[in-house]
Amino acid sequence: MSTLRTILDSHVREADPRLVEKLDNNRLRCFSCGHCCPIPEGQAGVCKVRFNRGGTLFVPWGYTAGTQCDPVEKKPFFHAYPGALAYSFGMMGCDLHCSYCQNWVTSQALRDPSAVSPPQHASPEALVQDALAQGAKILVSTYNEPLITSEWAVAVFKEAKAAGLITGFVSNGNGTPQVLEYLRPHLDLYKVDLKSFDDRHYHELGGRIGPILDSIRRIHSMGLWLEIVTLLIPGFNDSPDELRRLTEFLANISPDIPWHVTAFHGDYKMQNDVARDTTAEDLLQAIEIGRESGLRFIYAGNLPGMVDRWEDTHCSQCDALLIKRYGYLIEDYRLTADGRCPECSTAIPGRWSQRFEGQIASHPFLPRRRAQLFTIQN
Repeated sequence: MSTLRTILDSHVREADPRLVEKLDNNRLRCFSCGHCCPIPEGQAGVCKVRFNRGGTLFVPWGYTAGTQCDPVEKKPFFHAYPGALAYSFGMMGCDLHCSYCQNWVTSQALRDPSAVSPPQHASPEALVQDALAQGAKILVSTYNEPLITSEWAVAVFKEAKAAGLITGFVSNGNGTPQVLEYLRPHLDLYKVDLKSFDDRHYHELGGRIGPILDSIRRIHSMGLWLEIVTLLIPGFNDSPDELRRLTEFLANISPDIPWHVTAFHGDYKMQNDVARDTTAEDLLQAIEIGRESGLRFIYAGNLPGMVDRWEDTHCSQCDALLIKRYGYLIEDYRLTADGRCPECSTAIPGRWSQRFEGQIASHPFLPRRRAQLFTIQN
């Protein structure tokens, strides 16, 4: 019987030459993530899915570990095509190992033997056709870390763009200048999980804060639409000093970057005996710090109906209510066709449709048909 490792090792292609550098002794340096692994012959990088075989870097190709239809608000993007359906797909592996990961069955599949998510054969054409059949407007690479499967994402996104779809990444942001330039022509939206503002915390998660902060600056300067999420974990990243430094960093790049501060609940290896769940009061305190730092668009997530006005979008100039939400549900939409406040005509930063076309769904659901996706047999 084939193992997951042997199945995935047979679903590969050579890395794009822009993301690899030849070193001495048949080693290869990979530029798909901020680790920039120097990979010896016969070994894989930190991500476990990019590996050196015979002096050639091979990367994931031709499968998906899962697909789901999500409201774009779940990603979360609040300033990009509200109400649109996002067709989400992912692969296996991650360059971090967060103990609270909610997608650990895919992201940690090659580190944790209890993580099982049978991969499915896929092609860029099949994924795009399936997305169109569901009525999706956006195609999003997510569930594992999409940077480490960038070649596959670009192949899918090229097909998606040709079909008129918007493309997006849901990522930890641990990028490099090389991979961001590689992705740039094919990517529209980018959400970064800024997990902490303390390098010691990032070391606990298997990374460094430097490449993530550099990537956030680069993503914004490239003109991709950027939103930031911080999962607020009591006792880990919720000190007022850390939150102040984090929000000041974002505001110094642009006060118009939406910041989602979301509630933690125990998952994977970090259950409630390790950290308590985040309360609405915790979120409201973080929001106040973000406001003092100058951020104009702050959202509280994962506690619908419990966070006052902080699920809604308000005009940064006159405070008029522009988009009213309950969780992922759009209850009211008042932006003008050109993305302005109807009261004072202030332009609201984001990527807006000319008109609100309603929602296909306000909750995630599995695709209703998967005509060309089938499980890879052992």
